[in-house]
Amino acid sequence: MKLIKNFTKRLPVLALLVLLAACNSNNTPLREVFRKQTPYEKYEQSLRNADLDKTALGQDWLLAGRRVLRDSTVIAIPFQETGYFAADKPTAYSYRIDARRGERIVVRVDVQAQQPVRLFVDVFQLGGVPEVVASSDTAANTLDYEVEEDRQHLVRVQPELLRSGRYTISVTSAPSLGFPVAGKDDRAIGSFWGVARDGGRRKHEGVDIFAKRGTPVVASVEGTVRGVNTNNLGGKVVWLSDNRRNQTLYYAHLDQQLVQPGQHVRVGDTLGLVGNTGNAATTQPHLHFGIYRYVGGAVDPYPFLRGPQANPARPAVDLAGLGNWHRVSARKAVLRSGPQKNASPVAELDRHTPLVLLAGTGKWYRVALPDAQTGYLAESSVEAIRKPVRRITVPAPAPIFDFPDPAAAVMEEARNNQSLEGLATFGGYWLVQTATGKLGWYRAEPAITQSGG
Repeated sequence: MKLIKNFTKRLPVLALLVLLAACNSNNTPLREVFRKQTPYEKYEQSLRNADLDKTALGQDWLLAGRRVLRDSTVIAIPFQETGYFAADKPTAYSYRIDARRGERIVVRVDVQAQQPVRLFVDVFQLGGVPEVVASSDTAANTLDYEVEEDRQHLVRVQPELLRSGRYTISVTSAPSLGFPVAGKDDRAIGSFWGVARDGGRRKHEGVDIFAKRGTPVVASVEGTVRGVNTNNLGGKVVWLSDNRRNQTLYYAHLDQQLVQPGQHVRVGDTLGLVGNTGNAATTQPHLHFGIYRYVGGAVDPYPFLRGPQANPARPAVDLAGLGNWHRVSARKAVLRSGPQKNASPVAELDRHTPLVLLAGTGKWYRVALPDAQTGYLAESSVEAIRKPVRRITVPAPAPIFDFPDPAAAVMEEARNNQSLEGLATFGGYWLVQTATGKLGWYRAEPAITQSGG
């Protein structure tokens, strides 16, 4: 009877497991089954519930969010960019960074808009299928994520539909652990991970932090002292558990040990004093600091300790023209994949090629061409389209399109012998300003007579 009662109590659990197995036939990890929806995913679901995913605007929004997972800008931290998003054109931006286990990636986004706007920020771990590891929207404008693996990570920024505004994103890094020597920072590290030891027979599994003998050595995390002992290499050592990260911190060459096994400590509590015991007897006093994962062994402590970097430089370009048409001013200009001179080239652009300014960072503009190709151009290669570069006389009535394509919609008709101001040229079309002040695209025929402006 007792066996039957126990089995009956377990039926709901068994039923749940059977249901999960049925719903999880594609072998999705159980952590994904139980994972809470991100703000982006909730918004995406709301579009589907309202059947907006079947509209052209909704489809463009979903496509923009997926596309930037494949096509992203490689950046170096610290980084800051100010950009513009238009209500009538769904947009998403992404930034790819090399991240190290133990560092914290801090993403801050500020939005300026006439109407309240939600801006979704998601951090993906790359390598195979992109995996969301952190997310927020502008209800919390700072996202702080501690990196768990040495991987490339991608930050995606996307506004909700039908909202326009300007955003500024900054990406910085910070340490995840408190510094283990009182009054010091990463500038006191004098020997790094992987340096050869004992004539190359082994490698340095940690970092050496130099300080005066007797300087307090402190807890970098809240945890429990696992061991206080002495060994040939480390001399007087202390082992401190970091259960939150599934690792143990190792403090070696201490002059004195001031804690006991099993003692609970908080960040900043003194564990011992800097010395040169063990095989460091012939060197200057220092702390050897190591990190050992419960699974995987020793890892480089430097990313865990590297101090916060300086605030990223504000964009040095003129941001007044964001969202508006500009053109290439140089005879030839290289469109690059990132805001650096050594970034891979995307395309070579001729003078007077039209482009829209999307964002600015440093002395670079992120731009979009009429065919939706994007990249970065140096500020020195970009100019406004205030003055025409050609005066175009229309030989016969001709359409003015809203896009440089013969299948595009016709905005208006140019009259016979009408004069148009040619502002930029792309793919056989001229970006022109009509008599009504509108911007449109005119197909230039070879027989047309053009005069310089």
